[in-house]
Amino acid sequence: MGYLKYFKETWKKQGKEFSDAMAEKLIKWRKEPSMVKVERPTRIDRARSLGYKAKPGFVVVRHKMTRGGKQRPSIKGGRRTKTSRQWLVLEKNYQQLSEERVNKKHPNCEVLGSYFIADDGKSIWHEVILIDRDNPNVYMNKNTSWARDTKGKAHRGLTSAARKSRGLRKKGMGSEKTRPSLKTNKGRH
Repeated sequence: MGYLKYFKETWKKQGKEFSDAMAEKLIKWRKEPSMVKVERPTRIDRARSLGYKAKPGFVVVRHKMTRGGKQRPSIKGGRRTKTSRQWLVLEKNYQQLSEERVNKKHPNCEVLGSYFIADDGKSIWHEVILIDRDNPNVYMNKNTSWARDTKGKAHRGLTSAARKSRGLRKKGMGSEKTRPSLKTNKGRH
């Protein structure tokens, strides 16, 4: 096994020693601002699988987001259709929102991908990998040259997290109404 597989296994197990170390990190991260540029990824195995390289032009940003807001405050006041359920049916997940917010803060970069790091009762943390669109290391490489001509991938719902929330992970039978989008398909019928 390569070293990345060992790293992946330790992340999955998350024993007592590992969770103590992570708890110390969370105490430190809570005091930091919501967006922090980091030198190297926290989960190197996940970052490498998304296409991260330790080269100029690749930027990793840790983003903290407040959890909650997915439940209605109260459903009192009569029987109306909008109060028929306590939980809100949201179209975007936390990871997609993190990608959008980070991309808004860094307009000259393009989102390569993101992954979950940690959460507690109050916040959730994701690391977003960005590619600098103007860096020659990026657009000379065949794997990342698409970033030069692409703009606003995160805001158009084309990242992996966005495609998951749009229901585009599934293909074939049973997914006829998800493409090209739910809204378009609803208009057809």
